[in-house]
Amino acid sequence: MARSLMARNTLSALVSSVFAVGVLVSLPAAAQLSTSTIRGHVTGPSAPGARVSATNVATGFSARATVGTDGAYSLTGLPPGTYRIEVAGQGFDQKTQDYTVQVGQTAELDISVGPTVAKVDTIVVSGNRLLETKTSEIATYITPRQMERLPQVTRNFLAFADLAPGVQFVTNSDGSTRLQGGAQNATGVNVFIDGVSQKNYVLQGGITGQDSSRGNPFPQSAISEYKVITQNYKAEFDQVSSAAITAVTRSGTNEFHVDGFYDHTSQSWRAATPAELKAGGNKTESKQDQYGLTLGGPIIQDRMHYFFSYEGKDNKDPKTVVLGGGASPSLLPPDVASQVGPTNAPFKEDLVFGKIDWQVDDSQYLELTAKYRKEHELTNVTGQNAQSWGTLKENNETRLDLKHQWTTDRWMNEGHVTYEDAYWRPRPNSSGNGSIFETGGGAAIINVGGGRDFQNKGQKGWSLQDDLTLTPIDWKGSHVFKVGAKVKWVTLDAQELSPVNPQFHYDVAYSTTVPYRVEWGVPVGGVGNGKATSKDTQFGLYAQDDWEVNRNLTLNAGVRWDYENSPSFNDYVTPPDVVAALRGWSNINNSKAGFNVNDFISTGSNRSSYKGEFQPRLGFSYDIGANQRQVVFGGYGRSYDRNIFDYLQLERTKSTFPTANFNFSGDPNHPCSGATCVPFDPSFLTPAGLAGLVGTATGAGREIDLINNDIKMPHSDQFTLGLRQVFGDWNTSIAYSYIESKDGFAFLLGNRLPDGSFFAPGSTWGSPFGSPIPGFGALILGVNGIETRTNAVYATAEKPYSRSSGWGVTATYTYSDAKENRQFGEHYALDYPDLSGYGWKRSGGVYKHRLVATGLYDFPWGMNGSAKLTLATGLPKYGQNCLGGFNNCVFDQFNANVFRQLDLALSKEFTFANRTTLRIRADVLNVFNWYNWDGYDTWSGAPGDPNLNKGHPDGSIILPTREFKLSVGFTF
Repeated sequence: MARSLMARNTLSALVSSVFAVGVLVSLPAAAQLSTSTIRGHVTGPSAPGARVSATNVATGFSARATVGTDGAYSLTGLPPGTYRIEVAGQGFDQKTQDYTVQVGQTAELDISVGPTVAKVDTIVVSGNRLLETKTSEIATYITPRQMERLPQVTRNFLAFADLAPGVQFVTNSDGSTRLQGGAQNATGVNVFIDGVSQKNYVLQGGITGQDSSRGNPFPQSAISEYKVITQNYKAEFDQVSSAAITAVTRSGTNEFHVDGFYDHTSQSWRAATPAELKAGGNKTESKQDQYGLTLGGPIIQDRMHYFFSYEGKDNKDPKTVVLGGGASPSLLPPDVASQVGPTNAPFKEDLVFGKIDWQVDDSQYLELTAKYRKEHELTNVTGQNAQSWGTLKENNETRLDLKHQWTTDRWMNEGHVTYEDAYWRPRPNSSGNGSIFETGGGAAIINVGGGRDFQNKGQKGWSLQDDLTLTPIDWKGSHVFKVGAKVKWVTLDAQELSPVNPQFHYDVAYSTTVPYRVEWGVPVGGVGNGKATSKDTQFGLYAQDDWEVNRNLTLNAGVRWDYENSPSFNDYVTPPDVVAALRGWSNINNSKAGFNVNDFISTGSNRSSYKGEFQPRLGFSYDIGANQRQVVFGGYGRSYDRNIFDYLQLERTKSTFPTANFNFSGDPNHPCSGATCVPFDPSFLTPAGLAGLVGTATGAGREIDLINNDIKMPHSDQFTLGLRQVFGDWNTSIAYSYIESKDGFAFLLGNRLPDGSFFAPGSTWGSPFGSPIPGFGALILGVNGIETRTNAVYATAEKPYSRSSGWGVTATYTYSDAKENRQFGEHYALDYPDLSGYGWKRSGGVYKHRLVATGLYDFPWGMNGSAKLTLATGLPKYGQNCLGGFNNCVFDQFNANVFRQLDLALSKEFTFANRTTLRIRADVLNVFNWYNWDGYDTWSGAPGDPNLNKGHPDGSIILPTREFKLSVGFTF
């Protein structure tokens, strides 16, 4: 007992210290995103002062609350799960009943107290799963049963997020995936696991490890369930401007368990791709093996548990290398021609997760989690890129989180100490010279040999966050009031050396052994090596009040503020030679240039971090009948994201590893002159020969990137109005949404002609790359300016699965009218002097109509079936139209083909006497083998020569073709 008391006092002191630091130093926030709340009213003469408690039936975790004078109570800080609700008080007997709450849920549960018994009642219950209808959020819950039974291509748990309206889980043609909310890029997404943000501060993708990866961010077997919030998220959500996801991990229980699985598919179990059919029908060797093991159990019954999960993935994805430019293999050297045709791209991933949880006593809870991810893959092998020219990529991540939760009758405090280390490292698949073979007209035929890409980018650091939830009893109505703070110290790294291997260009109409041009990267002596580091500090504060004014009206009012100090940006000093060249360059120092170069020149003291990230979050819900069956809801919120470091660092690094270019005389298709035109010598094919060719690099011709001194953070404003209606077992909703995002980051071309104009007289096309900074190369300007506007209608219907009915259905329809002022996914805008030249067009990343429907069904003989159907109208594709003249080209759009995919799964379990269960499951993906085309011919044509093939698919598709996958598993 003394030991227990000592542990309790030590933990109390630790948590008190952490929270005191949070209040006094203004640490920032992320709230009880991993826990849930049950609240409601206890009615009857004996209600005030009664005790309501919740005990998790699997782990023994418990929470309690005292009923106020108005009959209100709130049970906060509940990890998702099934709870035994107990009510005890003077004058009546105790009554218990079990209910299930989901992650991040605020569920309503009313209790009536009679003279001798407390009766636990809910207004809306589905299989004893408490439903959340009185919320202003547009949120979708992804249940454990859906993750277990619905068919899926990969074990990426985020793949189920597209069951939420306005959210897409996109699989690119190279097998990489991204999560996207509305018309905003993946960078606007954030995922919170056990209440901790997984934000990527350096790369695109929204969260760490999600940029151009075929891997999974977290072992799916370790995810208990999650919630996708499309709009109206509360103030505790930070660094997100589109969709927010909050997930909770599994924990060990009072019973020991082991679970394992193995999934397999290969080329013999799939249909051929269009490229394989075109090449004769022989399928490239391919496979996908996924396997894993989980185990968990008690350390101390009802008090301490452990959980462990491992998942691995071993892929060989089919790729096809094809010759471009209509070239014949006979034009190429035999060793090059042999690299044409079917090939594959391997991928290997290991994911490990572990957790220990400890309920120290009835009021204090500790949890320690650790995650490790390791990936190795070959990418950039497709089209004209041979396997030898591909990119090897490592993607490694480690995260640790220590959480402490302290609960009393009227408040709950949750504190986190976290560590993260996430790095992404592409390297060339081959070392040595790269060879770029082209037609006489300059069209690419094939790329072989040493590739261009060498990068080292990532983040590591520590954070403290603390969140306090209050449930006061003396305020009018029922309140759940939250305040929180978070501080993060994170080191951001970026290094990019491209091209790290020399790239020799060959015109096959002239010679396949004598190049006409070479380019390679050369570090600038005394300036740098393409590397930048920033030790950033991030702060955030928020307050949120969820106020149930009466049985009908609930108001949600919150505000948060975020701030980040980035010394790499703030303290940067533009090199004096660059400043002198810019200020002496008459091309930009006149009224026609359209910008003031002094807005981009940094002295090291004229920049400061943006302090305007104030974000109101307001919402309401009105329960018309006070019975949770018909609820009107709506809200407004502003949310700030951030400018990723991969953009900001270019100011420091781009000019330190310039590309040297030399042309070789003799090719009649590529005449040259000047100091960079020399006769070819075979010694140039060696590093020593190239070193002698370039001599001592002075930096002449290198690109100069500058960022606006007053750069702001991207943000979105979101408006919603909707209606939820319960019809028997069906839960339905319809909502109107408007989202306007602003201040997205873009790079513009700062080059100008001698008179200051961007285009030549009489032209509206033709960027002035031929007018660089004297003594340097192109001028690239980083600015705010990318915007999107989306009007959407969301309609959902769900009949939750229950064992009694044996079936469940979900359907989500999204109508989107989305506009953008720059092509979706692009942050370079070098075709016009500013973004206004692109005009407003339909978003290239959003389907106008999209339907996602799922079904679960229990067949006879213990067999379980499931299905998922996705239908969408075609995305608008951008193309270049020069029919009006090469000096007056424009960007136009056309509609691509529709997207269609139906997946089915059927499984059977066999249970043995020792409680061991054997599972066998078959998935058929893309049952009808619908081709979902990815690439198109986007060229409209030249003056007098329209391209009749415009809009036709180029043969690349979004995988999978029809594919069979077999899974086996066991549990005991």
